[in-house]
Amino acid sequence: MNPTESTAKSTSPLEDTNQQRLPMGSCPFAISDPVQQAQVEEILKPLILTQDVIDRVRDVFEDEMKLGLAKNPPKLSSLQMENTFLPELPNGTESGEYLALDLGGTNFRVILMELKEGTIQREEVKYYKVPEEVRLGPGEQLFDFLADCIKDFLEKKHYTGEKLTLGFCFSFPMHQKALNVGILVHWTKSFNCPGVVGKDAVKMLNDAIHRRCGHAIDVVAVLNDTTGTIVKGAYVDHETAIGLILGTGSNACYLERVSRIEKWEGQHDAEEVVIDIEFGAFGDNGVLDFMKTDFDREINRNSLLVGSFTYEKYFAGKYLGEIARLILVKLVDEELLFKGKCTEKLRTVGSFTSQYVSHIEKDSMELSTEETEKILGEFGLSYTQDDLKIIKYVCAVISERAANLVSICLAHLLCRMDKPHCTIAVDGSLFEEHPRLRTLMEAKISAWAPGKQFKFLMVEDGSGKGAALIAAIATRLRAHSKAIISGEC
Repeated sequence: MNPTESTAKSTSPLEDTNQQRLPMGSCPFAISDPVQQAQVEEILKPLILTQDVIDRVRDVFEDEMKLGLAKNPPKLSSLQMENTFLPELPNGTESGEYLALDLGGTNFRVILMELKEGTIQREEVKYYKVPEEVRLGPGEQLFDFLADCIKDFLEKKHYTGEKLTLGFCFSFPMHQKALNVGILVHWTKSFNCPGVVGKDAVKMLNDAIHRRCGHAIDVVAVLNDTTGTIVKGAYVDHETAIGLILGTGSNACYLERVSRIEKWEGQHDAEEVVIDIEFGAFGDNGVLDFMKTDFDREINRNSLLVGSFTYEKYFAGKYLGEIARLILVKLVDEELLFKGKCTEKLRTVGSFTSQYVSHIEKDSMELSTEETEKILGEFGLSYTQDDLKIIKYVCAVISERAANLVSICLAHLLCRMDKPHCTIAVDGSLFEEHPRLRTLMEAKISAWAPGKQFKFLMVEDGSGKGAALIAAIATRLRAHSKAIISGEC
């Protein structure tokens, strides 16, 4: 079996977890003073998820998914369950030249991709920087700037071909009303252009292209990086049915049966469609408050968007290091670590990164202390051998919690889709760099989705290549619809 592929022998349903229980708090920990050890364990105990808590999170996730897909839910879900209107993934027939525009920060890309029978033959990329006055100026000015950059790109590439279709990766909160209609909910990051919120970003880009570009270009699809990830994964492996972002932030999308999407009214030819869960916001309505620790509450209080993105604040790369720092400071203040002596750097918000957690976890796997000692040296801390063991324990506990919380959702998706085999396409620095996360997740998903075969597939550039591939899919879908109307198929 492929080392990244996992199968569970049991065929019992997900609800029957008695035979699939994993040892909770299985991180090894022993120091010379048993009293001190017990006190450390007591402080970290709320971060160790019991099976009852895991079962409850899973049940709440299922309920929130159903509410998010309902036509007239009795209450609002914290899961957006956004319909992407993407009914198909790459199938190996895509051919032609396609454009992609990837906008999600101060730098953005224009990409020209050539496909032949589903295989990328050529890819040309150019990076541009969005000036601050454009990021904060009128919305029409922003889209004119994007159109000007597309024109510049094609002219410098000496493109003289026929009409191009474009996939637009627009990495801001939006509500999709069609594959090529994305209504901006609100700006994030460093953008705040008036006149765009509540409007269709695709229409604004198309209008700007027609005003400024001078080339026959049609924006046929809008997506975010999560949707791009599942598409890029399906390009590599046609059994891909889940896309996962596990980096600075976190989100997932999956193939849902159209018959289960009550809020999508009318008749639809498609059997499945990609649903963007937006599970980083899972729990924003308070449904997960039962598992919140004092450390999590402080993370939320110190965050840019208080009360938002609740779930990803438990484990995503932007927060995992800060959770570790808060725990370490608490242990110092209780005189359980570093003999009660702290440095100003350790007390500085954001000073302990998620990369440090990954490096310390690497030490634990290799029975080493080299990286841990190096990190403590950077913080100017004096330490004992017991201090090193405590720090490793802290990182192990929060890493296991992270693996638990992501795996709960993925295991439920596998059971819900009930496919004979599923590839999970993953993009993100936390999943890629953390030395233990993948192995932990494989074990937990196998236990909580018994009998479901799956494997992880690391993919890169879903926001770029994925956008171009979606343009190809959208073009194929349009051609198929025209053929049906004309009676050709």
